[in-house]
Parts: sequence; structure tokens; C-alpha cells
Amino acid sequence: MTRFLARVEQASDADAERVSPNGGWSVAGIAWHVAVTNEHFAALVDGSVPLATAPEADFSETPFSEITALVPDKLEAPEIFHPPEGVTRAEALARAHASQVRLARALREMPESRGLWSVNSILGQVSVYQVGDWATAHVARHNAQAKRLIYNSQ
Repeated sequence: MTRFLARVEQASDADAERVSPNGGWSVAGIAWHVAVTNEHFAALVDGSVPLATAPEADFSETPFSEITALVPDKLEAPEIFHPPEGVTRAEALARAHASQVRLARALREMPESRGLWSVNSILGQVSVYQVGDWATAHVARHNAQAKRLIYNSQ
């Protein structure tokens, strides 16, 4: 997350807010999306969104590497995770920084027993511990996307 935030902070407003002629999100839009997703992950971890359940007796975690191998190159995020049109770099960065703090706190304070609970997600059944892995993979994916957008615009 630190690397991603630094990349967005170092981009000019023009580079961060430019939408490609081919469509898609601007770098600021990507940062907004990452922030909203982090907020959702934090809510799953801390229980403020009560979607996690105690594990079934036969629940066994699928290794996260197997889960991520199933993710297509282009995955359409649900509408609630889309950035608003015209989001600015400053707006996106403020929300992204706050989401980083919230998610880190939720992960740090998560009781071990909660980490073993599971969530039925778009990636299948994952443990709450794996939500942290998912958050990391999600940021890395969008960091690479932001890097391509910034360097292709210069």
C-alpha cells in the first residue's frame, strides 16, 4: 500500500486524473477503488459488516495461491466499488490513506478465533485471514495498473 500511495502521490494531478481514450479508470479512480475495497475488507475483518461466519467443522482453507490463479486478468468490480466520475487525486489519496489505517488496525486487532471464520466471496470461500492476503494481492494488482497508466501517459 505504501508503494501504491507513493506512486499516486508522485503523479501530477493531470496524469492521475486522466482517463485513457480507451476507457477505464484514471489513476485517481483506481486509488478510490482501492480505498473503498480496503474499507470493505476492514469491515469483513472487524465484523462491522457481518458476512463472516464461524467455520464449518469440515472447512479447510484453499491455499491463496490457488485462489488467485483463478482470477481473470480483467475482473469487473461490483458497481459499489467503482469510483465516482471526476474523482480527484487529492480526494482519492485522502480516502486511500484513511483506508490503509483502518485495514491495518483491523488486521492487527483481529482475534485469532475470528481469523478462522470464513466468508463466501467472489473468489469462493476464504478465511478472514485470507482477506488480508486478498487485500495485499488487490493493491499489488492495482499498483501495476497505475504504473502502466502513469508511464503510458508521459
